[in-house]
Amino acid sequence: MGMIELKKLLLAAAFAASLAGCNDDSGTASADAGREGEAVLQALEERGLAVHGPLDVPGGLSAFAASSGTQPVAIYVMPDSNYALIGALIDARGSSVADAELNRVASEPIEREAWAALEAAAWVQDGNPNAERVVYVFTDANCPYCNQLWRSARPWVEAGKIQLRHIMVGVIRADSAGKAAAILEASDQQAALTQNELNHASGGIAPLATISADTNAKLNSNVELMRRLGFSGTPGLVSRGSDGSLNVQAGAPRGTALETVFGPL
Repeated sequence: MGMIELKKLLLAAAFAASLAGCNDDSGTASADAGREGEAVLQALEERGLAVHGPLDVPGGLSAFAASSGTQPVAIYVMPDSNYALIGALIDARGSSVADAELNRVASEPIEREAWAALEAAAWVQDGNPNAERVVYVFTDANCPYCNQLWRSARPWVEAGKIQLRHIMVGVIRADSAGKAAAILEASDQQAALTQNELNHASGGIAPLATISADTNAKLNSNVELMRRLGFSGTPGLVSRGSDGSLNVQAGAPRGTALETVFGPL
């Protein structure tokens, strides 16, 4: 999350919190709903942050672990419960004192939820379905770097080492969504994807003139997921390390970086 987005979230959250308890005559603020600072936390959740649970930190502040995409963030609620800060809690030596606790509380749910969302996305299988390693790739049919990645991955795919799952998006050109739809709606999706990549230099697959409502919804959901996971363009790769942690790679890896993502041949 960038600094501008954080500032917007904080300003919006503070404003929303200042209105808490003013919508009814009960005199009971929404902070009584279960979490201290409920209104300000809810305002942040409505603007895209996921709040995972309380943080045990020194200093007397109420703290919560949250995430923006795959990025964990700490929220500190002020004593009056109407305001919150997002950032690092620093001790007198300048050391961040909440990092380990933040990772403990937030990392597991962040990675579990992100992987589940990837599994549920509209993706195209590329490679052996029983391959030991699965790599999700946000792919635009018009993206030259996606095509470079597809070609670079052939030795691993053909050796059965990896299965790429291409999450199709249409973000680069006007006909990108139509080409993604042509692949998703093909009777053999993998063959359609291969056709596009092999003929990429000459224009790739022909786009559909009309995209079905179902396919359009899938493409929109894929783009939303791409943004939520922190990718601003394609390709974006997500895989799992040997310890189960998520590995996130923006852009097409090259040279020795390919083994970092795909493993040894």
